[in-house]
Amino acid sequence: MSLTYLIIAVGGPGAVILAFVMFRFGKRRLHEGGDVTVTGGLAISQSVLKDQKWRPDFILSAIQDGVVMVGKDNTIRLLNPAASDIIGWPPKDAMGLDFHNVIALVNEKGEPLAPNDHPFSQALVTGQTIRDNNSSLVTHDGKHIPVSIMVSPVSSSTEHGTESVVGVFRDISKEKAEEASRSDFVSTASHEMRTPLAAIEGYLSLALNPKTAKIDDNAQKYLEKAVMSTSHLGELFRDLLTSSKAEDGRISSYPTVVEVGEILEQVAEAERFSAQAKSLELKYVVSKDSESGGKVVRPLYFAYVDPNRLREVFQNVFNNAIKYTMSGSVTASLTGDHSIVQIQIRDTGAGIPPEDIPHLFQKFYRVDNSTTRTVGGTGLGLFICRKIVELYNGRIWVESEFGKGSSFFINLPRLNSQQAMEIKQKQASTISPLDTNA
Repeated sequence: MSLTYLIIAVGGPGAVILAFVMFRFGKRRLHEGGDVTVTGGLAISQSVLKDQKWRPDFILSAIQDGVVMVGKDNTIRLLNPAASDIIGWPPKDAMGLDFHNVIALVNEKGEPLAPNDHPFSQALVTGQTIRDNNSSLVTHDGKHIPVSIMVSPVSSSTEHGTESVVGVFRDISKEKAEEASRSDFVSTASHEMRTPLAAIEGYLSLALNPKTAKIDDNAQKYLEKAVMSTSHLGELFRDLLTSSKAEDGRISSYPTVVEVGEILEQVAEAERFSAQAKSLELKYVVSKDSESGGKVVRPLYFAYVDPNRLREVFQNVFNNAIKYTMSGSVTASLTGDHSIVQIQIRDTGAGIPPEDIPHLFQKFYRVDNSTTRTVGGTGLGLFICRKIVELYNGRIWVESEFGKGSSFFINLPRLNSQQAMEIKQKQASTISPLDTNA
């Protein structure tokens, strides 16, 4: 029986479009197999290929997502109608132009992306699929449209990149508007709830104060549980407010040059009491650059971050490590190379199941097992940590073996001593001197 349909064996619209583009431009040899033609992961029946309405150019014209093909010379080789509508460039005007001039992108602050940071540039150089959900596209008439972009290599990749790439993008203005609306609601609700919550905490404190009230032992136990619940509720409101600001770029940040080892050591010392309360050993290890006569010279790891935000990240990861470790130790280590500062916080706790690791830094996600159900949490801490680390062009991830503990890693761009000094001097020069004659 003849097949009269397409069998898509690869996921996502990008894979479908990529297969059609490869077919259209003959980038791969088709292998005949009975009534079915197979290329890569795409199977197409011969009856479909003979039907003119299923021609690849017809399919590309029907797709509502923008599709753009770019060659190694950075010129546009294919542009479907949806892409033309989104960017505002007529196809005949855009074809053959450098993609930087047609697909101009800006970051969340409205600043143009550096040429090397453009998803098309990165895909051409690396030969890998690049995704970007945080940029906006500048149309032909100057409008900024939030877009979701995925750029994939079309031809075979080498160490020098790929010959051509195809990008799929769509307008996500509606999604961004809905997200902003939800964020505003959460922000307003969280802020308004803090006032009555503070009043409840105040009255509970008065009720538990023997100088202001006399209560029996049972009543005291109930009130103490109420205090714990209101404390958890207050933590939830604070995290909701912070996560809302982090999502839409309103989180306050005042970056300066900091020595990461100093902040990590301060947080480790502050968390030592919590670790000792659970009979856990807390260790702090810093790599050494050199050793002479038994004396270790600790390297200085400079980074350009807000020290309070970085301290918040460290405190959150430490707090999680201590909460979910029933016995053993928590170890913080600091190392790096000429361009990266790496912080590792390792515990001997219950570990994280493999299926949970990809979702761990998502909003409201919590691992559901017997250990986590007995430990309170909002499910927002690691999400906030990720947003803060990404704010400084860093990366946070976890490696874990279920039942044997977890290691959280934080990578931050490192400054050398000269760069740190130059930034300090530049910041000092921007501070207006005090008017001594006033």
